[in-house]
Amino acid sequence: MKPEHAALIEGEPLPTARVNAFLETRPVRGAGLYRHAAPPRGATSPHEPAPARRQTEPPSVARQRRRWATQVVVTDELARRACADRGLEPPPEVSPAKPLTLAESDVADLGSIVAAALAHSPAARTLLAALESEQTVPEAAVRDYYDRNQDRFLTPEALRRGVTPFDGVAPEDVRPYEEAREGIARELRRAAGHQAFFGWLDQARAGVTYSHGHEHPGDPSHPDHEHRH
Repeated sequence: MKPEHAALIEGEPLPTARVNAFLETRPVRGAGLYRHAAPPRGATSPHEPAPARRQTEPPSVARQRRRWATQVVVTDELARRACADRGLEPPPEVSPAKPLTLAESDVADLGSIVAAALAHSPAARTLLAALESEQTVPEAAVRDYYDRNQDRFLTPEALRRGVTPFDGVAPEDVRPYEEAREGIARELRRAAGHQAFFGWLDQARAGVTYSHGHEHPGDPSHPDHEHRH
């Protein structure tokens, strides 16, 4: 008999129906986010859409997809609660027929579960934005990043001449600090926001108990475990 709830969050049940609803979404072919996430139902890889005639999934693949989906839905529910606690109002849900995608760099930085949760969950995106806005980047950190990554701030003229860090970069080949400062601060604040989000999620998940068949896909206590974030 299948459990009616996929997990208990602080003792409150998260209905299995919410996981099933997420599994019914059909990401379009080539959606950047889903190239790194669980494949759509019936597809043989994350790169393919579900075929018109679904083939039977291997049991281990189906189990792992369900566990992966459970993590996404749990993250959504935790984010909803965190937004409510903070008095934040997430935007309306987006239709599953038009799944959101994230940039490849976001997927690489966040991992497929968190990236999919951010694409799926307005609450998760709202919380991430709030956490990012709370980060303070010291001026010294911005300057240090600039000094250690001069190759990232080469002028167009230097790039046209083929200047590289290995050749020795002259001062006139590098954009002034004042021009680069705002972009660096924004990038560092974004990275700090991601770290704060991961910290929040790790702490929030401590109060989650998963039903059988809905454990984390990387949980070594089940035979199909696979460490994929």
